[in-house]
Amino acid sequence: MALSPDHLVYAAPDLEEAVDDLAERFGVRPSAGGKHPNGTHNALLALSNDCYLEIIAPDPAQTQEKSEQPLAFGLDWLKIPRLVTWAVLAPSLEEVASASQAAGYDPGVVVEGGRVRPDGVRLSWRSSKRPETSEGWPPPGDGIVPFLIEWGAETTHPSVTSAQGVRLLELSLFHPRPAEVQPMLSALHIDILVTAGPAPAMRARLETPLGIVTLE
Repeated sequence: MALSPDHLVYAAPDLEEAVDDLAERFGVRPSAGGKHPNGTHNALLALSNDCYLEIIAPDPAQTQEKSEQPLAFGLDWLKIPRLVTWAVLAPSLEEVASASQAAGYDPGVVVEGGRVRPDGVRLSWRSSKRPETSEGWPPPGDGIVPFLIEWGAETTHPSVTSAQGVRLLELSLFHPRPAEVQPMLSALHIDILVTAGPAPAMRARLETPLGIVTLE
């Protein structure tokens, strides 16, 4: 069974600046998402009935001590906002992971996640996590290969409660060595053809109130 995009991850050094920029480009302002206990916070924008854009950045309000673990998605080193990776919905995470392993790609270990929305509602999920480099990012697949996510039974999918008005038309993937990452995508039953490019990159073609916008 082909897996569908659950969300695209747009990482930024500063959340408010990124939200302001995207609101101007799209004509829709992403809504506040919440805080993660690992030192980040986010904003969200629905891209369909079951897919959304996550804008994520370091949260300066969190005063936790700097741990040995870097921030998610390479945020410690990120200078320019960009799409860094994506997630696909796994109805049964273990089953999908097992099938992928049998096909030659290990999505990694299962980790628990959660955050509290601004209205106080708690969201919970489980996701796959591949070992990262000593610098923390990128994992195998350079972000082009998505991670798996399975939402908690009592959790409303974020696309339902996020700002509306933008639609994902097409997702394109680029990598300098397509032959390395294409088998990983195939093992996950993802049929997007990776195009050769100078660096790992993602490109989302979006329909917005201001017209067609390309997000990279």
